[in-house]
Amino acid sequence: MADYVIAIDQGTTSSRAIVFDKSGSIVSTGQLEHEQIFPKAGWVEHDPKEIWNNVREVIGQALSKANLTRHDIASIGITNQRETAVVWDKNTGEPVYNAIVWQDTRTQAIVDRLAKDGGVERFKQKVGLPLATYFSGTKIVWILENVDGAREKAEAGDLLFGTTDCWVLWNLTGGTDGGVHATDVTNASRTLFMDLETLAWDEDILAAFDVPKSMLPKILPSSGVFGEADSHSLLRETPIAGILGDQQAATFGQAAFDTGESKNTYGTGNFLIFNTGEEIVHSKNGLLTTLGYQIGDNKPHYALEGSIAVTGSLVQWLRDNLGIISSAPEIEDLAKTVDDNGGAYFVPAFSGLFAPYWRSDARGALVGLTRYVNKGHIARAALEATAFQTREVLEAVNADAGVDLVELKVDGGMIANNTLMQFQADILGVPVVRPVVAETTALGAAYAAGLAVGFWSDLDDLRKNWQEDSRWEPKMDDAERDRQIRLWKKAVTKTFDWVDEDVEQG
Repeated sequence: MADYVIAIDQGTTSSRAIVFDKSGSIVSTGQLEHEQIFPKAGWVEHDPKEIWNNVREVIGQALSKANLTRHDIASIGITNQRETAVVWDKNTGEPVYNAIVWQDTRTQAIVDRLAKDGGVERFKQKVGLPLATYFSGTKIVWILENVDGAREKAEAGDLLFGTTDCWVLWNLTGGTDGGVHATDVTNASRTLFMDLETLAWDEDILAAFDVPKSMLPKILPSSGVFGEADSHSLLRETPIAGILGDQQAATFGQAAFDTGESKNTYGTGNFLIFNTGEEIVHSKNGLLTTLGYQIGDNKPHYALEGSIAVTGSLVQWLRDNLGIISSAPEIEDLAKTVDDNGGAYFVPAFSGLFAPYWRSDARGALVGLTRYVNKGHIARAALEATAFQTREVLEAVNADAGVDLVELKVDGGMIANNTLMQFQADILGVPVVRPVVAETTALGAAYAAGLAVGFWSDLDDLRKNWQEDSRWEPKMDDAERDRQIRLWKKAVTKTFDWVDEDVEQG
């Protein structure tokens, strides 16, 4: 009898394998970071082969730490950084170029070219997304146009595209020897190519991008059997039965299955997802319309999403680029050396601004500086930037949904920071709630995979697993909240119109 499910969480900075039991508790974890490659300003890449090697290794780590074998595992779930694009040769299994990461801004010229006929919202009614460097569609175009021989190979049917879930699935199920080339509806909804209503690739949009349909994976439900791990894997013959993009997986792991439920994930970036049920809601306030999940042959659930490019990665930047801290958790201690931000506001528009502005011409700014400001104030301003950006996204969600959120469920690495969570509650004016199992992204992928094979019987089974760990109530008075938000919005305007034609997009 298999008593566990394993989730592969292929994230922006690391790959993890986490074993969960029936209560949704973590049994063991394996984790390895991969290199962040920055060839030019604004370019962000990963080595797909390093990622796949790390995935294999972390599976071994997780199994060995818990003294488990494949016979103990009922199914495998996969979750992933969503818009990161991998293009590889199906005959050799070799990537034709590094993975181009969701944060990468090199494709702005391609966005501008496509937007000449109809603007950035040219395809939004159909796919729920504006034209932006964020999504994987323009990254495929860049590879086809800039990698020698790629266009010819693609036209000949020899190249495959996938987000990193797809890359892991293809390799895990055999690669060049019968690997399954598929993705789920949530990842497909982040390409700019999938019709939200039909859940199929749109031929007209593919023609506009000049991307051969033969490159694209089959689109399947989030919960259902995709294939089995091949004979070379430690998990051989175990079904891969769930795939969800990381933010949708976190929503699933938070048991936010119903219309009106939501969550906010604090990771490399921040992502707030609001479940709109079986209804497609088109945002009028700068949010994305996306797939929430689909279980088997059931109708899909849709969602509104507010995507913020830089939150946790700002802390990494302070650590790696400036050396203000030597480890990420130190940011809280440094921020606590001061009582407030000293008048400093940090707008981390390193990749432009995502929701609700969608300004690719923006770049980061630290404003309000005086001789009084020290590194403690800068640390606090960096943390507060995450909370302010979340506030702006939540304002957009409330406006689109027509109903105000009454509390915010949170997850991701940054929620261990109590100072940030208290400020988040203060600046929102609603309670912030942290669950017992903070690894909701991996948990959501495990849930999807377990549901498909009967490890869990239904969604009620999963709802019973959710437990509250901590709750932060707002303490800031209304006048101070309004003042802080006013100054933040002023700071945001200082980042606009920075990229001129003679400044390299990046």
